[in-house]
Amino acid sequence: MIDVTHQINSVRRKVGSRTLEAGEARTVTIGQTYDASLDDVWDACTNPERIPRWFLPVSGDLRLGGRYQLEGNAGGTIERCDPPKSFAATWEYGGQVSWIEVRLTAESDDRTRFELEHIAHVDDHWEQFGPGAVGIGWDMGVIGLTLHLSSGRAVDPQEAMAWAGSEEGRRFMTLSNEKWCEAYIAAGAGEAEARAAAARTIAAYTAQPGAS
Repeated sequence: MIDVTHQINSVRRKVGSRTLEAGEARTVTIGQTYDASLDDVWDACTNPERIPRWFLPVSGDLRLGGRYQLEGNAGGTIERCDPPKSFAATWEYGGQVSWIEVRLTAESDDRTRFELEHIAHVDDHWEQFGPGAVGIGWDMGVIGLTLHLSSGRAVDPQEAMAWAGSEEGRRFMTLSNEKWCEAYIAAGAGEAEARAAAARTIAAYTAQPGAS
């Protein structure tokens, strides 16, 4: 499906923090540069007909102030939109609210830097699992965008699901988790704390159905 090592090394990952009105928040940022124009990457990230080709089916009103819903996943409100450079939205899932910001930067006429930042309050889930819990998921999403932009074709959801459960898919998640752990340590987390959280994260992601 994809060259695991190349994809892992093509992505930049960063862990940071923000102070929100409601308190301290952590940020998880993933970025990759694509051989595609700014307008093409913007369209892939905002066009409701293209988003399902690499991510998930989406419904709702994809405009400033509108509500969106990703099938089987998060929904929210689009809070800011500056085409073709950036948008921000709430990310509401499982009774929790966090935020995402997507930023695009043209490096040339046919080369674009994609960045997604996920901002969430520090809570028990963060303390237990660290950035990998969110980061691995976004790494998996970015694979879809990588395949779609490089080929122009839609990613087959069943093929993607089968790959995620394969040995290669588990290797990708393990490497992603290690990179997020390194980013967490670089951001100032204690090494023992970061590695313990990473161990819990990868155990949750790669657990086999029916395993005790």
